[in-house]
Amino acid sequence: MKSILLVKTSSLGDVVHNLPVVGDIRSAYPDAVIDWVVEEGFAAIPPLHPAVRSVLPVAIRRWRSLLWRRRTHGEVRTFLRRLRAQAYDAVVDTQGLLKSALIARAAHGERFGLDWESAREPLALLYDRTFSVPWTLHAVERNRALAAQALGYALSPQVSYGIRAVPVKFSWLPAAPYVVLLHATSAERKLWPEARWVELGGRFSLGGACCVLPWGNAAERDRSERLAGQLARAVIPPALRLDEAAGLLAGAQAVMGVDTGLTHLAAALGVATVGIYCATDPAATGIYGCERAVNLGGIGAPPTVDAVNAALPKLLGPLPITHCPLPVC
Repeated sequence: MKSILLVKTSSLGDVVHNLPVVGDIRSAYPDAVIDWVVEEGFAAIPPLHPAVRSVLPVAIRRWRSLLWRRRTHGEVRTFLRRLRAQAYDAVVDTQGLLKSALIARAAHGERFGLDWESAREPLALLYDRTFSVPWTLHAVERNRALAAQALGYALSPQVSYGIRAVPVKFSWLPAAPYVVLLHATSAERKLWPEARWVELGGRFSLGGACCVLPWGNAAERDRSERLAGQLARAVIPPALRLDEAAGLLAGAQAVMGVDTGLTHLAAALGVATVGIYCATDPAATGIYGCERAVNLGGIGAPPTVDAVNAALPKLLGPLPITHCPLPVC
């Protein structure tokens, strides 16, 4: 039996992109024990995969701003004790950053990572063995390629995220079918114009669907309120934990989202998903390997509402028209 520690701490999209590695390992080594180090804010994602035994949350983002506190020092020591409580056959760092390389270095086991030319930072000296992975590969395939070389197995051409989430019946969510509009993202340049969200949401409202507009901070809530105020059927949820967001996405008939981690999560869950790209290249980090998802747009070329709407029929599949509230049906 192989015991393997995966180190992929953040961000949400990167964590989702690392999920296929778990399935690859389990296919190659059915008895493998797989643990995962991840930022505390994303700790709800790895357990969605049934092959992940345990998650080791780390709080580097929070600790950086609180290094002077005694409590922070105690949390770091607690994390390191847990990290070092088991000796692993392999510690695979697919993050390729100094923070993740230091975590891998602190763990017990043979450490594997990217070589000098394949990582964004010069980290090779922190690993026992390094491997070359082309930058031209999509992020999912870079993760898969590194793990396959480190652990000595051949990659299948099939990509499987292997995660499940149970739809949640929230008290604030109407019983009618709903779509989720993920308008928020960490970078303003990635935003899709609000007028296009209103036009797209209006089409769903006319078809009888409720538009759910999640948010993560005050500015995003303000945008949700502006959009909802112009739609006939719209709901602004309360602040959601990540596991709650997964339950919301799992129950949606469709998800439309900009370049943000929740869009990748929806696609990985098998929900009909349209990724809307305005300032980034989906060939590098877009939705990948998901049968019911498509990427639209690119750098400086945001998609039109018609393009987004036209992509949905193929993703939704043969739903009975009497049960499909979406205008594309």
